[in-house]
Amino acid sequence: MEINELLIERLRQLDEKYASAGQNLDSYLEGLLYAEYLPYWDYIHLDVLLSLQKPRTSFPDEQIFIMYHQITELYFRLVLHEMDQISEAAAPDCRWVIARVERMNRYFEALRHSFTIMVDGMEPEQFLKFRMALLPASGFQSAQYRRIELSATDLLYLVDRRVRGDFKGDESVDRLFEHIYWKQGATELKSGKATLTLSQFEARYRDELLSLAQKKQNNNLYAVYRRLLATDGASGGASMAASGGGDDFSTLRDALRRFDRHVNVWWPLVHYRSAVRYLQGDPDTIAATGGTNWQQYLPPRLQLRIFFPELWSEEEKADWGRRNLAEDGA
Repeated sequence: MEINELLIERLRQLDEKYASAGQNLDSYLEGLLYAEYLPYWDYIHLDVLLSLQKPRTSFPDEQIFIMYHQITELYFRLVLHEMDQISEAAAPDCRWVIARVERMNRYFEALRHSFTIMVDGMEPEQFLKFRMALLPASGFQSAQYRRIELSATDLLYLVDRRVRGDFKGDESVDRLFEHIYWKQGATELKSGKATLTLSQFEARYRDELLSLAQKKQNNNLYAVYRRLLATDGASGGASMAASGGGDDFSTLRDALRRFDRHVNVWWPLVHYRSAVRYLQGDPDTIAATGGTNWQQYLPPRLQLRIFFPELWSEEEKADWGRRNLAEDGA
């Protein structure tokens, strides 16, 4: 290889990099002589990844069930990766935030359209048998999904809708957290008591999620949006954005609305339709794994969970989760 000016400049930059950390470039160059090339399968830890499916039964379709949920959790991790960048940025501009919210929308778009893997990809007879070996495990116990919710909006908007009107939003995080909506989704159908699914989940994640709620209460996605509006308002742009004008804020508003629908309408709906297909018995309804109350917990129109309420009209909020809200995606 010809020793040209570009190569010399690269070596100079590397020398500065290692010198700034008190390291010697010569030692690292020598290490390159002995280092092995990195193959694809080692870079993504393929063998480890493919060893993580551990069925509890001999039913073939259980493999589909496990792998799809693992795929889902990886997509959730991608969403959280973007949300963390937004909340940790010192002074993000509108276009930078838009780019990351659109990434989040694409992740949920992929998830929503891939759900047929679950809905159409398993034999009901197999699922209704192998699911009994999974008790009390449930998708309800996805801590990453809870982190997405807590990272998206003020804790007040995650309070159970039946008591949400009793709060003003200035209550302590601890008090609001005790009334978070998902607690009501994990109650036994007959007794109304907390299920083992919920007890296990809270024993494992309650303190961690409460800490996250405290951290995100003034630094969630909704708070970042409001700060951007307030900053733009100093130059007169906020009024334009609030009225739908201003290209960047209008684009951000639309992106946040889509994200709201993805998480709070479309994603719960695909789960609800799946539950209806597999769990709706005649004449009795089959309980979900762990006895969770999916009939009340999953339908968006019953939860009225909305991350960004000021981005929706009163008519849209009243019609939340119904067909005419679907627009381009239901």
